[in-house]
Amino acid sequence: MIDEIFKEAENKMIKAIEVMENRFLNVRAGRANPRILDKVMPEYYGVPTPLIQLATISVPEARKIVVKPFDRNSIGAIEKAIFEADLGLTPNNNGETITLIIPELTEERRKEYVKEVKALSEEAKIALRNIRQDANNDIKKLEVPEDEEKRAQDRVQDLILKYNKQIDEKLKKKEEELMSI
Repeated sequence: MIDEIFKEAENKMIKAIEVMENRFLNVRAGRANPRILDKVMPEYYGVPTPLIQLATISVPEARKIVVKPFDRNSIGAIEKAIFEADLGLTPNNNGETITLIIPELTEERRKEYVKEVKALSEEAKIALRNIRQDANNDIKKLEVPEDEEKRAQDRVQDLILKYNKQIDEKLKKKEEELMSI
């Protein structure tokens, strides 16, 4: 039973780190990344639809994203949705494709992004602490001998230390990516 609690806690911790990594992808580093358009939901025949279902998204250059709609009639709705998504990008519509030029990041903007990723990593650490608390509570409910309970809680603590270290490494890597010109 303790092993099941341990495995469940580890799976939840892995998912918390995956969520953080996915959120890191939405923080741009001055290079074009099609993932910044993941939350763009144009109205297509009155229904909000994910952009990836309406268009091909490509990155022909390091700082350029090209969106080519499958249906040319939807280009206006896509352009409007990108503009309204408040990505800090201005869509350029040429009638067939929408081009997004990623501007060069200023030092100030880079520092803002670093603060943002630090906040995201702190949220992930909070999630890990909550998972640890839940696991420890589940262990206490088992009514096992005190020494066995202590060993199980120590295993959970070792697990959280392992994943906190991973978060710190991923944060450091993302900070370096953001601060490099």
